Amino acid sequence: MGKLGIGVIGCGNISMTYLRNAALFPGVELRACADMAPEAAKVRAGEYGIRALSVEQLLAAEDIGLVLNLTVPNAHFEISLAALAAGKHVFTEKPLAVTVGQGRMLVDEAKRRNLALGSAPDTFLGAAGRTARRLMEEGAIGRPTTGTAFMMTRGMEHWHPNPQFYYQPGGGPVLDMGPYYLTMLVNLLGPVRQVMAMSATGQAQRLITAPGPYQDTSFTVGTPTTLMALLEFANGAIVNVGMSWDVFRHSNQPIELHGSEGSLRLPDPDTFGGPLAISRRGDAWEEIETAGKPYGAINWPYKAPDRANYRMLGVADLARSLVDGRRPRASGELALHVLEIMEGILEAGRRGAAVAIPLGPQPAALSEEEAVELAGSASALVRT
Repeated sequence: MGKLGIGVIGCGNISMTYLRNAALFPGVELRACADMAPEAAKVRAGEYGIRALSVEQLLAAEDIGLVLNLTVPNAHFEISLAALAAGKHVFTEKPLAVTVGQGRMLVDEAKRRNLALGSAPDTFLGAAGRTARRLMEEGAIGRPTTGTAFMMTRGMEHWHPNPQFYYQPGGGPVLDMGPYYLTMLVNLLGPVRQVMAMSATGQAQRLITAPGPYQDTSFTVGTPTTLMALLEFANGAIVNVGMSWDVFRHSNQPIELHGSEGSLRLPDPDTFGGPLAISRRGDAWEEIETAGKPYGAINWPYKAPDRANYRMLGVADLARSLVDGRRPRASGELALHVLEIMEGILEAGRRGAAVAIPLGPQPAALSEEEAVELAGSASALVRT
């Protein structure tokens, strides 16, 4: 398997995670980066020994086989489409696009050009997601019937110096954090066929308390900040999904799934590892640790000392898929289905009526052997 040359467009904070983790995967190689702010590209290029280019130069570079799109969400569509037009494979940060129409155009364009299209999140490929998938396929909880998924915080204005954009159309808790939870649910339960929802706005005005140029100023909220949804999956399971930025404290688990033989509890799907717990036919919770599995070890001791963060795993799987002749697991089609679910939740909240969702794919499971193979050796997967 040769190395797939990677060119990064977007050199903000999230780029450091991808660039740092690229060394884990022998199938990919960082070669260049670009940003609207040339100085940002120069900084990242100097840190990782790659070339700093303009966006146009990067798209034209013959040694770049895949564009890693780490721009802001509103730029995802434009940059990904330009990369596909340049004959490059694409992996983009979430969401795939900010509308289903744009997402569908990207999927169709990639198919037309016979190029691979992938999208974050790839966290479901981590140790926790793989373990949960294996347990589900083994029938550990029997036939899935119901479940819950909750992402509830007090919002960003207490820590983010410029949080206004999170609270405008195209933002909100569903589009911002929903991809992690919904992708994990589709990974475990398969596609969604309809959604119902109700929405609310906790505060019409938000006060920024984070240090910075806007501290102690207020802004108007332009999108719902609490959405409660019911998702019906094609397999018949019904899951209650709550997404809110109006909650100071709660005791809900990130994800719980219940079936005819037991219950399964998952950690935060925004991380690759963390302990699971299973209750078999009502027995006490049995904790399952994943830190010793590939992509389960805590590896960010400074900025996130409790996290297993292996972003770039989805890119490595996409690179491998080109050799194997298969769809990437964190595929554009999967990301489009998740985008359709999110748009459906928002629409159902506005209309107060159920919204049908076109059936999408359930990603292929990633085995432990394949997970190790992507990193070249098991020892490379534990980083401190």
